[in-house]
Amino acid sequence: MSKTAEVINGKDLSHELKMEMKQEVAQLEKEGIVPHLTVVLVGEDPASKSYVSGKQKACTETGMSSDLIKLDETVTEEELLKLIDKLNHDNHVHGILVQLPLPKHIAEQKVIEAIDPSKDVDGFHPVSIGRMMIGEDTFLPCTPYGIITMLKSKNIEISGKHAVIVGRSNIVGKPVGQLLLNENATVTYCHSRTKNLREFTKSADILVVAVGKPHVINGEDVKEGAVVIDVGVNRIEDGSLTGDVDFDSAKEKASYITPVPKGVGPMTITMLLKNTIKAAKELNRK
Repeated sequence: MSKTAEVINGKDLSHELKMEMKQEVAQLEKEGIVPHLTVVLVGEDPASKSYVSGKQKACTETGMSSDLIKLDETVTEEELLKLIDKLNHDNHVHGILVQLPLPKHIAEQKVIEAIDPSKDVDGFHPVSIGRMMIGEDTFLPCTPYGIITMLKSKNIEISGKHAVIVGRSNIVGKPVGQLLLNENATVTYCHSRTKNLREFTKSADILVVAVGKPHVINGEDVKEGAVVIDVGVNRIEDGSLTGDVDFDSAKEKASYITPVPKGVGPMTITMLLKNTIKAAKELNRK
């Protein structure tokens, strides 16, 4: 009889990493460098406000400095781009993060591309994505970076394994597949147009699910002994949070599994901090 999967607790790992970063920040402070993140929030989206407060709290926990620039939903694209240009030229600011989504009258891609790649701590700029594609050192997108860090924390073998990604977003699906490829996995992407999805998921040694729909994957879709990474965070009718994977049935088949909450989510903010520290060190070398 198979044993239940070991849970990869992102909250605990995130805490460990933040304690390490706190020491690193204290050391940088002795050299006169205080890593600084500026977050730009447009409008009053409740989820965005919650994410932003989580990011600021994490900065405080590690001894970094941060500030929040709140803009009204009616701000023009031109005004937002001018603000980003000003932050690009501010030597005190090491990382710039514009919280997405933005109001419909502002082109998100234009805003992402306006950020100086040396301050792109979200890892979304085409320069960062391009460097990641060819395996060069760069700022990695935070959620995929967190997923790779979680796998490595458990010494899970990636090289030579078949990784199946369900979801193809620019924020998670595509980049996590690329990072797994960079670690020598064989990668298959699945999405809403994939026929016979189960055939693919049941062949996965590492299964990453990031579609934003509750319980699209259950135990019957999982290969015995697979590693299951659940990126989805969905609020269901009773008000609780659940993942894209049916945790209870999948854990009976998997060797490792991430929970929701306390899984991938906490790691995303932690990798943002790691990128901001990296930016501070690199900008001060110039």
